[in-house]
Amino acid sequence: MRRQRSPDLDEIAAGAVPAYRRNKMDRASTSISISPRTLTLLAFLAFISLGLPDTLLGVAWPSIRATFVRPISDLGQLLACGAAGYLLSSFLGGEIVRRAGVGRLLIGSTLLVAIALVGIAAGPVWYVLLPCAFVSGLGAGAIDAGINTFAAARFSPRVVNWLHACWGIGASISPLIMTAVIAGGRTWRIGYAVVACVMAIMFILFLLTRDVWRIDSDSGDSGVAAERAATIGQAIRRPIVQGQMLFYFLYGGVEAGAGSWLFTLLSESRGFSIAMAGTIVGAYWASLTIGRIAFGQAAARISHLAVIRVGLLGALLATVLLILRLPEAVTVAGALLLGFMLAPVFPTIISDTPARVGAFYAPQAVGFQVAGAAIGIAAIPGAIGVLARRSSIEVLPICLVIGMVLLVALHEAIVAGVKRASTSAGRY
Repeated sequence: MRRQRSPDLDEIAAGAVPAYRRNKMDRASTSISISPRTLTLLAFLAFISLGLPDTLLGVAWPSIRATFVRPISDLGQLLACGAAGYLLSSFLGGEIVRRAGVGRLLIGSTLLVAIALVGIAAGPVWYVLLPCAFVSGLGAGAIDAGINTFAAARFSPRVVNWLHACWGIGASISPLIMTAVIAGGRTWRIGYAVVACVMAIMFILFLLTRDVWRIDSDSGDSGVAAERAATIGQAIRRPIVQGQMLFYFLYGGVEAGAGSWLFTLLSESRGFSIAMAGTIVGAYWASLTIGRIAFGQAAARISHLAVIRVGLLGALLATVLLILRLPEAVTVAGALLLGFMLAPVFPTIISDTPARVGAFYAPQAVGFQVAGAAIGIAAIPGAIGVLARRSSIEVLPICLVIGMVLLVALHEAIVAGVKRASTSAGRY
């Protein structure tokens, strides 16, 4: 296995772009001329901003439902609206990039998210929040598709790994913002307004640098050159593709289920203060970020399969710690361990997708996996809310344990299928 030394940011940025693409980039016109280092930093900021809106709702939900006098299960309505928008734009993301380019996609999508967050912050009635959640999902899905398309074409694998860690930074910051707002006696609307301002700043940055977000600079625009790949029908018929889509559905549900309901579990059932519960939720997302950085380095030294298995089994252990209702310190440890151990699963399997399903099917398979995760993020936390309404929020750790058992079993079935179907099973 190849060992890599840790490069500094200038080396990363310079090495992220193959020579022939760097030469093309040099010939391309830009709105503002920026160095590779600055472009890399801007991409890091973009991923941080992408994570900010995603985790506000988990901390804000008890206050939102109190404002509008909604049952606990109505969280599922907001998640479903956001997921519907996300799914629509992420499925169409490749076509939007082809026609408009990454730069224009980022400009329009960031503006959509900022407007939607303002709408949520100012919404006078519950039913205003639902279309705003849909619009926010539209913007988020397009940003995710655009920035990942750009990163995959222009950045090295290590930088891509760190970019996803930057999403975790944003995801860990926003619960702390909302917790500070609520614990300070202010309305939850201020938390949404603060994040809307951050997205407005990113809109301005994308607008000023719109021409640097190029993938194929030789085209007259920022479009992506068409490459031969499987059709949707060809890819969806592959059992391994189906299995990985189901895996991401369950994974998205576990990760988002914990992030959405941990605050409610800790503050309403386990006796934690609002400030402490919010801090733990923020630390959960922070541990996801730290785990991606740590496991990203480990993946250069041990097999990807070992990283995934350690992550899955560690996350299963963490859910057991949550379900046992042991002393508070153990509960906190379970929450942090869960985030840390889930961290490498999503990006490592994404990077291994071409080896698992074949390069011909990989572009469609990756899209299916992201879509599967988005459906799980909406459906599973919503289902947990319905179960919590009928029993109690203590149903959360039970659901998490069941989800992790299914993930471990499904992953091993997928690996077995890959070994049977692949001529390069030695990788695993």
